[in-house]
Amino acid sequence: MTLAVEEASGKGLKRPRPMSTNSAIATAARDLDVDVVSAYPITPQTTVVEKIAEYIANGELDAEMIHVESEHSALSAAIGAAAAGARSFTATASQGLALMHEILHIASGGRVPVVMSVATRALSAPISIWNDHSDVMNARDSGWIIAFVSSAQEAYDTVIQAFKVAEDPEVLLPFMVAYDGYLMSHTMEPVVTEDRETVLSYAPKRDYPYKLDPKKPVTIGTITDPNWYYEFKYQQVETMKVALEKFRRADEEFGKVFGRNYGLLECIHCEDADAIVVATTSYATTLKYLINTAREKGMKVGLLRLRLYRPFPVEDFLKATSGVDTLLVIDRAISYGAPVQGPLATEINSLFHSRGIDTKVVSVVAGIGQRAFKDDDAMNMFKLALESRKAAPEETIFYGVRK
Repeated sequence: MTLAVEEASGKGLKRPRPMSTNSAIATAARDLDVDVVSAYPITPQTTVVEKIAEYIANGELDAEMIHVESEHSALSAAIGAAAAGARSFTATASQGLALMHEILHIASGGRVPVVMSVATRALSAPISIWNDHSDVMNARDSGWIIAFVSSAQEAYDTVIQAFKVAEDPEVLLPFMVAYDGYLMSHTMEPVVTEDRETVLSYAPKRDYPYKLDPKKPVTIGTITDPNWYYEFKYQQVETMKVALEKFRRADEEFGKVFGRNYGLLECIHCEDADAIVVATTSYATTLKYLINTAREKGMKVGLLRLRLYRPFPVEDFLKATSGVDTLLVIDRAISYGAPVQGPLATEINSLFHSRGIDTKVVSVVAGIGQRAFKDDDAMNMFKLALESRKAAPEETIFYGVRK
């Protein structure tokens, strides 16, 4: 993907500007003309909503900024706004996402299309303001669509795609866009932004079909007895299948309109690989940077960057990994006490077993609390993936920990 791409109108080249991922996300909210932003500050997310507040203050965005007393209230306010028909956005990280946990399920069960960015950060205790994925992995079964992004440009683009998918009347599910705190949130990168008219042509505001109306008062989320609760939950199961294809089409359409798209996952050198490393967010970027170096050293490895996590792109994943006997999966969170303690590795291992596929899955936990992951570490992942073809470790590898 190039950042200086020809405009569809033929007027010339789009020029990228230096932005952090936090700024890119705030700019996407501005260009989407969001109506309501509810937020509570938390490191390393805070500059997202600070930038949006700046856009509101200087007249670049006509939106209501709701200052609340906690993240629990932030998501509650966003749900209320979305249920009233407003395009609603919020942002959080770490303990903030954990404090929202009760409301995450209300958002998905209530079928309100809130979009939220998450600058991933380690959960306490002990207190860590640094990055890993324990917060998002804690929320993986809350019924939200979840995408992992690996650049500021992709974050900007994915927030725009998220609103298009979430607000689709056949979906109406909340959408979480996750990216690495500090490693991405505060790192400057070149980002191409789009004009509001074109963004809104791609992702137009829709009338929420169940909008709260004082003239037609209704109760939502009321108590439901055992005769019906199961069916409501199963509706979410079926809608996730719809959401996957809607996201695929939204991404393809985005490419036609703006000249950039990403797919549900990205696979590099997977076709002839002896082993594949699976990663997300900034780690995938580091591995992508070094994979050609590994190839030059005679290491026939591939890299699979998972972008869409919920709903999991099962068929795309199986197609991308077919014919490979070993996958090394890097997790930045821990499933404590589980047989496989990397949560993403657990899911991939389960998928292969359910389909009768005997591909080895090597679980590696790395970067907990933002433990450094450098070029040498990435090369070690490629080496370990190849070495595991002969003797795969029986237990999760906790890479880089002092024992």
